[in-house]
Amino acid sequence: MWADLAPVGRNPDSGGYRRFAWTGADADCRTWFQEQAEARGLTYETDRNGNQWAWLGDPTAGDAVVTGSHLDSVPDGGAFDGPLGVVSAFAALDELRRRGMEFTRPVAITNFGDEEGARFGLACVGSRLTAGQLTKEKAYELRDADGVTLPEAMEAAGYDPDAIGPDPERLARIGAFVELHVEQGRALAVPDSGSAAGTGSAVGIASAIWPHGRWRFDFHGEANHAGTTRLVDRRDPMLTYAQTVVAARREAELAGAVATFGKISVEPNGVNAIPSLVRGWLDSRAADQGTLDTVVAAIEQAAKEHAQRDGVDLAVVRESFTPVVEFAHALRDELNRILGGRVPVLGTGAGHDAGILSAAVPTAMLFVRNPTGVSHSPAEYAAEDDCVAGVLALADVLEGLACR
Repeated sequence: MWADLAPVGRNPDSGGYRRFAWTGADADCRTWFQEQAEARGLTYETDRNGNQWAWLGDPTAGDAVVTGSHLDSVPDGGAFDGPLGVVSAFAALDELRRRGMEFTRPVAITNFGDEEGARFGLACVGSRLTAGQLTKEKAYELRDADGVTLPEAMEAAGYDPDAIGPDPERLARIGAFVELHVEQGRALAVPDSGSAAGTGSAVGIASAIWPHGRWRFDFHGEANHAGTTRLVDRRDPMLTYAQTVVAARREAELAGAVATFGKISVEPNGVNAIPSLVRGWLDSRAADQGTLDTVVAAIEQAAKEHAQRDGVDLAVVRESFTPVVEFAHALRDELNRILGGRVPVLGTGAGHDAGILSAAVPTAMLFVRNPTGVSHSPAEYAAEDDCVAGVLALADVLEGLACR
């Protein structure tokens, strides 16, 4: 399965993946998922929001145990973020069948659409729509860099955008959702690899997801000639933006949080022109809500002060936000019991579909060790032995939850 997915959406220059929502690469991933489901005799369906489901047992019976993740990627992302959870789900089902297990609850494997938000700027679109955290009206306003709207992209890919929206009936059928994911940090790394806090365990259990959000900073200045305009006469928004980036690093470091300006848009975007507009997107995350609020407020204040000094106008828009997610303690404890009670429990600063669904259904997460901690990069990696350990852990969890 891993070899089949490896070439899909891979950029030959960077070695990273560009599996963006409702594109050709996304369609190929979806075809792969359907083929895997049908090869195992599972009942395949796509829900109203374009999420894919593969069912063992009656999909309408209720109290189902669901596992899976996503197949899309960030720009030039790695091979493991998302796909490891989907591949491992199918492999875990194969393992349970090899063991001869009899299922007492329906089981489903899912691929949630547009988890990374690489194309339309909002993460977890498929699960947000399903959980009612993204309205149809707001979804219709989403546009990619080329001005293509989400409904236009869905329709071009053969899906009905008129059908999107909350799906409480589907969520009511789920008794537990367990998402396996490569760890996007080094908490599980072996101690002698340079991670002082490393546990050396191949598999971990998630405790919580940090609150996180995305803010758009619009710096409006004045376009002018780069060669003839005196420095003192400039209203250069790039200068203000650069100072804000430095302030973001400083404020995050002081608070023990993280803050990143990872995307930028410049107008008119000419080498010999002072920009008229610099638009930068801030991603910030912290262990608790109060810390995150403090960091973002401090970054905004610094941006305002620099903008006033530089003669630049500033507008800040919060484009998305996810509060802290405490995974269901009872389910988390049950996973640990099933796995022998010796699995490390750790928090994460990365968002996931499991976090979105947690408000509606009991959710839990398993992490597979990432020896370098690198993620959202072509260098993202997990050893084969650790991936197999993840599959076996997921199989044990599914056995404990669905085969009693």
